[in-house]
Amino acid sequence: MMASPALVIVNPVSGTRSKQGLEEAVHRLMGAKTEIIYTEYAGHAALLAAQAANAGIKQVVAAGGDGTVNEIARSLTGTETALGIIPQGSGNGLARHLRIPMNRDRAIGVIAASNIKMCDTATAGDMPFFCTMGTGFDAKISQAFENAPRRGLLTYTKIAMEQFPHYRPQPYMIVADNETVTVNAFLVAVCNASQYGNNAYIAPRASTEDGLLDVTIITEGDYSSLALTGLRLFTKGIERSPLIRSMRGRRITIHRSSPGPVHIDGDAVMMPATVAAECLPGSLKVIVP
Repeated sequence: MMASPALVIVNPVSGTRSKQGLEEAVHRLMGAKTEIIYTEYAGHAALLAAQAANAGIKQVVAAGGDGTVNEIARSLTGTETALGIIPQGSGNGLARHLRIPMNRDRAIGVIAASNIKMCDTATAGDMPFFCTMGTGFDAKISQAFENAPRRGLLTYTKIAMEQFPHYRPQPYMIVADNETVTVNAFLVAVCNASQYGNNAYIAPRASTEDGLLDVTIITEGDYSSLALTGLRLFTKGIERSPLIRSMRGRRITIHRSSPGPVHIDGDAVMMPATVAAECLPGSLKVIVP
């Protein structure tokens, strides 16, 4: 890795967008000395970002989706190196929450302007997340989405519609600081940022600067009520659904009846029956508009 004011890490297989012209745009807008490296395997972005931070590089840019952002951000948390994002994924949840343009050249222009703010990060068990984590229906869909031959919102929607009629609510006990809720739920989402991606707002009031995690619980309901609640994701109106319960806290613990899948920024992982999440206030430098 050469001495450079910034490093751009590109995931060549993320999302559905072409990477053609990306290198030229980066060098034109960020400078000819900006180094660009393509990832070659899962976890490579995290390794490259850690090496860059240790080398004193001031900016590391994720050109990919939320999975790539997660890998890079976990290596930059608690360091002096700032995260930049060129949205190139399927959902781009954190980028959209931070109002980073979806247009490639405009997003690169934001990075070139170098406006930095401190953002919260979070952990679930020993796994960091920056946008959302959750269990229930959304974790099941994330698990199926990983094995789909195509990416993108249409594929995600198709899988969700196939799985929706067959999914049954599960019992949970959720503790947010000193508040406890016991409920049968369709899903439980713990949110550092406001949306999953694609402007699907699961926690419209969530902030990456308040030192708290927002919890959105979709309780059990009939088919039509659940479907209407799902549509409200895209109008920032999910909290108006009678099926929604909301909580907020620095530390969140989810007790389930058995181990199972949890999604971490959209990637499914298996976790124990009890999952503990915690907000780490102001722990990551992020380049924003």
